[in-house]
Amino acid sequence: MNPRLEAESALRAAAPHALVATLRDVLTAAYGARAVRLFLTDYGGTVLRSCDAEESGVTSLPVSGSPEGRALGSQEPREQQVPRGDETDHHLPVTVRGDRIGILTVRLPGDRGAPEVLDELRYVADLLGREILVAERDTDLYQRARRASRLTLAAEMQWQLLPARAYCDERFALGAQLEPAYAVHGDNFDWTSDADQLLLTVTNGMGEGIEASLLTNLAVNALRNARRAGVDLADQAALADQAVHDHYRGASHVSTLMLRIERASGRAQVIDAGSPQLWRMRGKSIERVVLDAQLPLGMFEESHYVPQEFAVAPGDRLIFVSDGVYETLSPLGERYAERALARAIHATSLLPAAMVPRAMLRDVAEYRDAESLDDALVLCLDWFGDDR
Repeated sequence: MNPRLEAESALRAAAPHALVATLRDVLTAAYGARAVRLFLTDYGGTVLRSCDAEESGVTSLPVSGSPEGRALGSQEPREQQVPRGDETDHHLPVTVRGDRIGILTVRLPGDRGAPEVLDELRYVADLLGREILVAERDTDLYQRARRASRLTLAAEMQWQLLPARAYCDERFALGAQLEPAYAVHGDNFDWTSDADQLLLTVTNGMGEGIEASLLTNLAVNALRNARRAGVDLADQAALADQAVHDHYRGASHVSTLMLRIERASGRAQVIDAGSPQLWRMRGKSIERVVLDAQLPLGMFEESHYVPQEFAVAPGDRLIFVSDGVYETLSPLGERYAERALARAIHATSLLPAAMVPRAMLRDVAEYRDAESLDDALVLCLDWFGDDR
């Protein structure tokens, strides 16, 4: 049987928790693989966590400085010669539509690394990524593996809301990150794309801990419910506003920034209902997109929302940041948004969208001279349009 078809058939038939073991059997039979290991990106994006630590003896690897981390960053396979032997480790990115899930490492005898074999392994790594997304509905194995420490309950609720941490297609690329990854409570993001449009939202529920997470959960699901009903952007905001107000009666509200872009033309509508900010890099120019401030969701009953319109040009990079980013103070008391934010956008201009949020949040942490951040979110959108 063709190795691709054999791997595909075996993975689809495998129990959700047995994907790696099944793939190990297939690759051993097809290519004489000596070892097959899967490392998943942790929630903070700083380490790669082993799915089979008992098998490999390795619990985690740093993203920065390791061959596996370099393969993840470059999204290209990396080879690593095994000490004291004629074997080579092939580190292959496991990525689904731009979401960098992890690294598949396959150890092969030195004479089995022909280009056609590596092409087969890349295909298998793509298959594995898609199967992991399906398997996560029925097993916690992969969710547990990517945790470097325990999530707070509030963070658990927030991460379960997310669509992914990255996405790309021929028109655009997205990347986003929440911090502190294991204790985030109020910040969140959401997106959806179809043949005609991209819709995304950045939300920040007031308060802390479980209460902030519950509030954000209500708002995000109200926005999704309205969006899936097919109503326009203004009505999505109004219906979500009503849902939050009906429950909290104005005692709590959700700051929200909503964006809709027509895929064919780049025409955009935006509603600024609270604190998230939008910045744009066009060529070498970096500026904040100043929007008409409207009421956060749930503050008053029957609020009315009016979208603003602007054009997104091919090559534009849009950066969305929560107040935990732009309000951050340096040890000398200077707000991050005054100068440092524009510098960070410029400094990350050559990175792909998926890697920008992690890099910017690291810069924010260094700016305030701290190892971790208060609730903070960065979302990066690269718009390719027709000119890619």
